[in-house]
Order: sequence, then C-alpha cells, then structure tokens
Amino acid sequence: MVTATSPYQGYVYAYPHKTAYRPLDPRPPLRRVWEGEPMDSLSLYLHIPFCEMRCGFCNLFTRTGAPDELVAAYLDALERQAGAVREALDAALDSASGAAPGAPGGAPGGPVFAVAAVGGGTPTYLSAAELTRLFDLAERTMGVDLRTVPLSVETSPATATADRLAVLAERGTTRISIGVQSFIDAEARAAVRPQRRAEVEAALGRIREAGFETLNLDLIYGIDGQDARSWRHSLDAALAWKPEEIYLYPLYVRPLTGLGRRARDWDDHRLGLYRRGRDHLLAAGYEQVSMRMFRLPDPARTAAPAHTTGYCCQSDGMVGLGCGARSYTSALHYSHEYAVGTRQVRAIIDDYVRLAPGDFTAANVGFRLGDDERRRRHLIQSLLQAEGLDPAAYRARFGTEATADFGSEFDRLAARGWLETDAGWPRLTAEGLAHSDAIGPALFSGAVRELMAGYEAR
Repeated sequence: MVTATSPYQGYVYAYPHKTAYRPLDPRPPLRRVWEGEPMDSLSLYLHIPFCEMRCGFCNLFTRTGAPDELVAAYLDALERQAGAVREALDAALDSASGAAPGAPGGAPGGPVFAVAAVGGGTPTYLSAAELTRLFDLAERTMGVDLRTVPLSVETSPATATADRLAVLAERGTTRISIGVQSFIDAEARAAVRPQRRAEVEAALGRIREAGFETLNLDLIYGIDGQDARSWRHSLDAALAWKPEEIYLYPLYVRPLTGLGRRARDWDDHRLGLYRRGRDHLLAAGYEQVSMRMFRLPDPARTAAPAHTTGYCCQSDGMVGLGCGARSYTSALHYSHEYAVGTRQVRAIIDDYVRLAPGDFTAANVGFRLGDDERRRRHLIQSLLQAEGLDPAAYRARFGTEATADFGSEFDRLAARGWLETDAGWPRLTAEGLAHSDAIGPALFSGAVRELMAGYEAR
C-alpha cells in the first residue's frame, strides 16, 4: 500500500532488500542451490570492498586505507572462492545432465555469462597489476570471455589513472562509471567527498582518451548548500563531456553514515532539483530509463554498442564473488554477511580472507523466494523502469495476469496519478517515476518489510 508521505523512502536496486536476508540453517550447498537453474545467460559480479576515502553518504560494503598485504590476501581469497563456486556450478550442470561430476558426456562448456561487472567500493583502488589478476581470475576460473560481453567497471577521480584505465580497456571494459557527485568543490566537501574539479576533469579526460564505449557520470542532488543554479552548473559541466549515461541520485542520510548525523527534512528541495535535472537532460537529448538513469539514444552515440545481451534482470541468475557480493537464483538470493559500520566491515573482510576453499561451497545468509515473492520481484524490477511491465512476458513466466495479481496496488498508484495503462501495459507516469523511491518500498511484501524492520544496522 502506498501511504508514505515522503518521496524518498529507499532506493530499490534489488528485491528483496539485503536487510531481509537472514542466516541460512542449514547452509545449503551451492551445487544444490544451482541445480536445475538455467545457466545459459548469467551475470557475473565481482566486489572489491576498498576505497581511498569514505564519502559521507556512502552505505556500501567497503573500507578505507587497506594495506597492500590485505588487498593481496583478498585477491587470494577471491580466487579460492571463484574456484569453489565454478566447481559447484559445473557439478550442478552435470547433475542436471544426469552425468557424474566431471564425467565424459557431462554438461558441455559450463555456465555461460552474458554480462559482467566489477563494483565496490572502488575497483580501481586495485593497482594495474592487481586488476590484471582480477580479470585473469574471471576469465580463467569463471570462464568469461570479457572481450565479448558487456563489462562495467566503477572508478573514482583519484584512481582513474592512465595505467589502470589501460588495463580496463585492454581487457574489454565497455562501460566505465565514475562518481563525480558535484563539479563544485564546496558541494563535494559538503558531501564528505573531498575532491577538486580539476582532478575530476583530468580523470574524465583520461577516460575519454582510453576510448570506452560508454561513460557514465553519477551526480547527486540535495547536498547542503546546493541550489537550482549550482545544480544546473554541475549538469552542464557533465554534459560538456557528452557522457553516454548520466545517473542522478538523491542524497540520502542513512544510519551509520557520516551525513546520517545531520538529517533534516528537505524532500521538497530534492524533488524540485530532480525535476530540474530531469527536464534539463531530456532537453539535451537524453532519454529517461528510470528515476535515476538517463542515456543518449543510440542514433546520438558516437558508435553503435559493440555488444548486445539477452540477459534479463527479472529472471536470469547472478553469480556474485567477493565480500559484500550477492548471488541470485530463482529460488534463493544469498550472500556473505553485511554491515556498514567501519569496525564490523573490517572484521568481516578479515574473516573472509582467512576462509578455505571448502568454506565457499555453501550459502551463508539469504532469502528464499516463494512464488509470490518471485512475482513481486518481477513487478518491482519492471515497474521502476520507464518502459514499465511487459504483460506478455509476465504472463509467459507466471501463467497469470499482472493486473489480476496486483490489481489493488495498480489501482492505488493510478488514483495518485502515478500509473497509466496503455493497451494493458502498466507503466509509471513522469510523476510516478519521480516517486519511485516511495513506490518501490511500498510494493514490498509484508514478510520482507517485517524482516527489514527487525534488522539491526551495524
């Protein structure tokens, strides 16, 4: 039920939310978790939980100031995990084919990865040599041909150095995302992101020189001291680089983050800045993909995308490697432990680097999805996109109509002017997209909301 008065309840980038995960008892072996799951179009995600600094708005699983020996130990553990996970996936495929694990005639080729991403943290906290090792792991152990699938990597102004970018380009990175947040130094400091515009511009120059297919810039609105004029200034500074994608993020003040101690009510201000940013990007020729994502249409790009993928986030699986990474199957979402507080994050990473290969063969914490939760996940991940929910795809997957399964929710959204149905195709209106961060959480099941409410932030 949509009853929240604030348009900023929470960013729904996955469902169910990680705070709904609980320890799994007994811990299911990964080969059983993946048994019977389609593995012809998977996503591979590698998590690097290190940053050079902790931004005031950040609640990601990351730590700062990691010494070289910890980074090396982390990559060692990541390699052990990759080996154990790949073995489990192969065993699951062999079991589905009726062959003994590793036997002649078993499932050929192993799992197929259609997309790959490296996030964090800041992946380019790793040196050029460490990035090479990371990509070798993905290719040799997991079997991903990174030069033939879309590969996205996150970076930062301070770590987007020429040698690192050269490795990313050589290994097939198609999309690079950089968190700029603001092109005004005072605003960056206010967001506890101490960087200078000159550093940002230099990093963007190096990224463009490296020739990546897609450049994404992240900007934040709602920073203390930011107004319509300064917001427009950052937007125009971003547009000067003609990025293929721009993400506009509202500033959240969250528990256990630096800015969370200075929370105040500024919903109307953020909503006004969002509308200005949206309209400015639309006028500049960008198309809106979701509340946050704007991209240049294909004809306006300098070149057509080199890769296409049939990966579908609503239904296809994801294999996550690394501390803080999540994995998705149709019936279970799972991960390692999660925390935000500095002490807890460091303890979890310290434990992770000491794990043996056998410790990676089962799922630790997670959430089991029944039929209703699978429907809700499909609904939420579709409806929060500008194109809306494809009724034929929903019907083909579940054998029912979305309008029948979620009719009351649709009626309430339509009554507020947030939902329209054109030829039976539900999609959010422009104002509905603006309220995505209220609509998404309101569509969570009662069971998920209860688990989230009982989660103790640490």
